[in-house]
Amino acid sequence: MTFSGRMEPDDQNRPLAGILWMLATGMAFVVVTGTVRYLGTDLPAAQSAFIRFLYGLMFLAPALVPALRRGLPGGAWRLVLGRGVLHVLAVILWFYAMARLPVAEVTAIGYLNPIVVTIGAALAFGEPLAARRIAAIGVALVGALIVLRPGLREVTPGHLAQLGAALCFGLSYLIAKRLAALVPPGVLVGLLSLTVTLGLAPVALAVWVPPTWHHLAGLGVVAAFATLGHYTMARAFAAAPLTVTQPVTFLQLVWATLLGWLAFGEAVDPMVLLGGGLIIGAISYMTWREARARRRQITPPPEAAKL
Repeated sequence: MTFSGRMEPDDQNRPLAGILWMLATGMAFVVVTGTVRYLGTDLPAAQSAFIRFLYGLMFLAPALVPALRRGLPGGAWRLVLGRGVLHVLAVILWFYAMARLPVAEVTAIGYLNPIVVTIGAALAFGEPLAARRIAAIGVALVGALIVLRPGLREVTPGHLAQLGAALCFGLSYLIAKRLAALVPPGVLVGLLSLTVTLGLAPVALAVWVPPTWHHLAGLGVVAAFATLGHYTMARAFAAAPLTVTQPVTFLQLVWATLLGWLAFGEAVDPMVLLGGGLIIGAISYMTWREARARRRQITPPPEAAKL
């Protein structure tokens, strides 16, 4: 990366750095999920989410305030508000699920986000869905069914909440794809924190329970590690291609399973590991195929080198 912020050709040629950054990302997000699981259900989900995003807004205020003073491009606010609504729903559902489900199950179901993005991109942006993509989506959905096992065990409100969170997060990322062409990444994250904090405020106040210092400290840890996770993820993407870093995300499920077992006494469920493995395998395959397709578009065929 140059000082001007442009990506140089060899910026993504550091696979070991990319893997290490993605390992750090997985650990950071496992700390997030583990802390929310530890805090439990003492606070309503909307209130916990509000306090977490309020912390995040304070972290991001230095980048956000100058951008608001300059103003946003035309049409951006409509996308910002739409994304904010989706993210409000997503974080309430996620906090609700995280406080009630084993850490590994929440992590495995959360892997469905990219599948929602892929299907949504095809429907909203007209991106092609080749047979291999459709097959990968099918494998990921089979993985989700293995995790949930409807008919073989009870599908609880927590499971349904996490499925809803995956859907809303995926739709939010689709809007972010459009917004990324209009505003810088730091401003994009800051605007999300602003709209989600404002959107959660009335819901949180309606169910408000006086938090203890224990709750406030725990949610501060959640906000700090969530911010750290997004930073390390950006560094991983800058260091190596997605085909290198994407498979590493499967280890997050391993860490989450170990955390649930060691810290909360949650049984290790082989079916959750199997289903999560199928989901991340399908996502990794789609990532690899898309990377190859992009290379074919950029690299001229052998015949083009002939005079």
